[in-house]
Amino acid sequence: MMKFRFRRQGNDPHREKIKQDLFAFSKTVEHGFPNQPSALAYDPKLQLMAIGTKSGAIKIYGAPGVEMTGLHKDTAAVTQIHFLYGQGRMLSLLDDNTIHLWEIVQRENRSHLVELHSFNLPGRPGIESTSCDLLALGTEGGGVHFLELPTLTLLNKSLFQDEIMQSVPEEYKCGKSLGPVESLQEHPQDSDKILIGYSRGLVVLWDLNSRHVVNLFLGKQQLESLVWVRSGNSFVSSHSAGGYMVWAVSSSNPCTHDPISSTIPYGPFPCKAVNKILWRTTELGSPLVLFSGGMPRASYGDRHCLTILQDSSHVTLDFTSRVIDFFTIHCTDKEKEFDDPSALVVLLEEELVVIDLQMAGWPTVPAPYLAPLHSSAITCSCHISNVPPKLWERVISAGQQQCPLQNYENGLYWLGFVFVLYVAHKRDIATLINNPCLLFIYFQVGCFDPYSDDPRLGIQKISVCKYSGKLVVAGTAGQVIVMVLSDEKSDHMIDVATVDLLQDREGFTWKGHDRLPPKSGSVVFAPGFQPVVLVQCMPPAAVTAVTLHAEWNLIAFGTSHGFGLFDYHRRNPVLARCTLHPNDSLAMEGPLSRVKSLKKSLRQSFRRIRKSRVSGKKRAVVYSPTSKVQEANAQLAEHDAEVTPVQRRIEPRSADDSLSGVVRCLCFADTFLRDGTHHGPTMWAGTNSGSVYAYALDVPSQEKFSEQSVEALLGKEIQLMHRAPVVSIAVLDGRGNPLPEPYEVSRDLAKAPDMQGSHSVLITSEEQFKVFMLPKVSAKTKFKLTAHEGCRVRKVALSNFTSVSSEEYSENALVCLTNLGDIHVFSVPALRPQVRYDCIRKEDISGIASCVFTKTGQGFYLISPSEYERFSLSARVITEPLCRVDVERPHDLSAHSPTLPPQANGTHKTQAESKALLYEMRSALSSPVLDSPNSSADITLDTTGELTVEDVKDFLMTVDEAENNFRNIAEEDGRPPGILIN
Repeated sequence: MMKFRFRRQGNDPHREKIKQDLFAFSKTVEHGFPNQPSALAYDPKLQLMAIGTKSGAIKIYGAPGVEMTGLHKDTAAVTQIHFLYGQGRMLSLLDDNTIHLWEIVQRENRSHLVELHSFNLPGRPGIESTSCDLLALGTEGGGVHFLELPTLTLLNKSLFQDEIMQSVPEEYKCGKSLGPVESLQEHPQDSDKILIGYSRGLVVLWDLNSRHVVNLFLGKQQLESLVWVRSGNSFVSSHSAGGYMVWAVSSSNPCTHDPISSTIPYGPFPCKAVNKILWRTTELGSPLVLFSGGMPRASYGDRHCLTILQDSSHVTLDFTSRVIDFFTIHCTDKEKEFDDPSALVVLLEEELVVIDLQMAGWPTVPAPYLAPLHSSAITCSCHISNVPPKLWERVISAGQQQCPLQNYENGLYWLGFVFVLYVAHKRDIATLINNPCLLFIYFQVGCFDPYSDDPRLGIQKISVCKYSGKLVVAGTAGQVIVMVLSDEKSDHMIDVATVDLLQDREGFTWKGHDRLPPKSGSVVFAPGFQPVVLVQCMPPAAVTAVTLHAEWNLIAFGTSHGFGLFDYHRRNPVLARCTLHPNDSLAMEGPLSRVKSLKKSLRQSFRRIRKSRVSGKKRAVVYSPTSKVQEANAQLAEHDAEVTPVQRRIEPRSADDSLSGVVRCLCFADTFLRDGTHHGPTMWAGTNSGSVYAYALDVPSQEKFSEQSVEALLGKEIQLMHRAPVVSIAVLDGRGNPLPEPYEVSRDLAKAPDMQGSHSVLITSEEQFKVFMLPKVSAKTKFKLTAHEGCRVRKVALSNFTSVSSEEYSENALVCLTNLGDIHVFSVPALRPQVRYDCIRKEDISGIASCVFTKTGQGFYLISPSEYERFSLSARVITEPLCRVDVERPHDLSAHSPTLPPQANGTHKTQAESKALLYEMRSALSSPVLDSPNSSADITLDTTGELTVEDVKDFLMTVDEAENNFRNIAEEDGRPPGILIN
């Protein structure tokens, strides 16, 4: 017997270059509302807002399109953020007792947020106050430390309680400590004075230059916060008892025992603490008072409220999540006499709310971004690529009529424009349902409401036709709703049809929830997507798959009991097929039932464990070589490896597994099913038991839609041997390309598919990919993912990748996300592995389940209940924020530090570009900027010649010279050397 041994062929350099031009993994931007926000800040000069989170992230927002993100090295909660006014710098305080200085810098003609310095605080920090040159930090021990800005140098000016207690009257001391520093506020007219508030209630006006107490205010209630009145002649304190006090500041009275006024707005019963208070003066009337908390404990102790007071106006804003922080947009010009606030911005735990303070009734203002995607819990996602401009304009127009937004475009489903994700339009399907649970209405602000009136209203699947403006949504109670985009308001009845998927099968009793009762009579709908047909599946189990073919006027849907085909033009069912197995007992219970047998689940789990076996051949394990001999042996073992990789043995699944009849995927295709010469409409369905059903459809022409009905005939039935759930079905044309979408060919929007060559169908199960030739359904090629990689398929899509070197070259590929969180890309129809990337942590089950791919090689997944992470697998198509914020700084740290070359983000640097960057660094180091921090120098770039070793050596020598210059500058300015050197 002759034995042949095939050796692994080396990688083709040409193919490797093509793959580099096609594929590249990068995470680009987050969409949605920051998860677990913990701090808020605002720069009125630059009009930038910053939000810090408990995970250590900082996000900066400006006008729509201006967005930057910074991340602390350690995962610690951001407790406070403070902008340095107008400088493009900010300070962040973390709960790990560190403070960090951030700066907006320009790289590659765009702005980035980078961390410059950090400082470990000597004591547990409290409230901080900042000016342009000085940072004051209060501690839990009652001390106040001062740091120089922007260097974060600790100054020898620390203030401790002992020094304050010397000025406090003896009757006030009572042998008690003043407690932690609760608030620090800079005097609005004199930056040399700061207001220091202690937890016990004492407030001190401290002079920084003379280091003495200017005024004492002997408060007797536990202090929560302080705020200056604009004139500086008085200030306001809020307290834990639910009230606030106004104190006069007078040089003639250095020790004040009683405030001007003391108010408990919701007294006299015990109230919650007023956590923060703002006092804003107005030119036309009384001051505007805004505070959070202060509500009666007995009746409103669990509410999240913010109160607005002015004259006799008293409005309480009741939010559905906790108030984190808030600020007002008002006049900050010191030449002006009044604040005249125009808007109130409130950061809540789950959303951002803006209140218009200039309009009567103080209404809310829709925000152009930071939309709370999770205002109702996200249950499914659908991405639509290349939305036609006409559809986009209609959606935007409908959204503006729903909720007008001044100066911004406010557009049904969530749409991403450039990289800003916002609500384009919303449609609430609950308006179609009779809901007896709504017994009363209460006033609340914001749109975050995670508590659905009925879990059966949850949307499970979405399908959209972007060319016809039709939308199909499918829900938890078996409801499938067809919607049509309309520009006008409508008042019409909804046609209701019922499809019995059991087909009168005996022995099955539905034990789950009831169907949702539809409303009778006509319903008024605003412009936008308006429901026209409601198809109710029976039993009313959750819809697990749905697809739409608008050109044929057909929708297909599936549940755990079977699948159906419906003609929404003639309003009549075309097909209903039951996929239940006799032992599918769990399919009768539904997702909301609690009668599932735990004993049976455990028994099946142990059976699977016993069935799993590892093949006799084991994967070669390469250990870390500790010597050259081991390294050589490892290389030799790899070189001698056979072509056929080691495969795990996959045990076939039992046909009587529970929920084997669940329909996992559906698709429409114009292909060859009956014979190899006549093509026509087909419908495909895949189930949890590895079964695939293919139906040939007889669809009448457009002119005869109203006369003839659609007919369906079973053409093929495929049973995968390993019985793994079918995740996806896609038909490929004669050239191996995916078929175009409905209307694309008829409207000359895409090339017609190849109907001359043999078509094929790509069937993806949880364990393998397999291509079958049509119409004979003969296997052509396959790839066993589970056998090779030990993982299972969770999400797949066909994407087109365009080369970064040439727009004319592109390839179609199969993109696959596994249960381990990694992404594999395969060529089609050959199914050859191309690249693999680690994308999502395998422990992040919700992130993996929420992932969706786009047709251009990008993807989205939930990194939190409120945020989508966007990533790209394409080297060419990368969507990321490209914004620029120009600022002027009195102390420019970047002028005293070399500009290092930015890291390439999805781009490739040529030698000429690298040469240009090198000369730019050299020019920056040798420019007059080093001699004068406020001077500017023009930099001329020389991009001629090649980058040589001598150039690098010259650059390093220049760096050494620059460090000496840094030290000289620091010594001349009186600062210790090394502060300005990274």
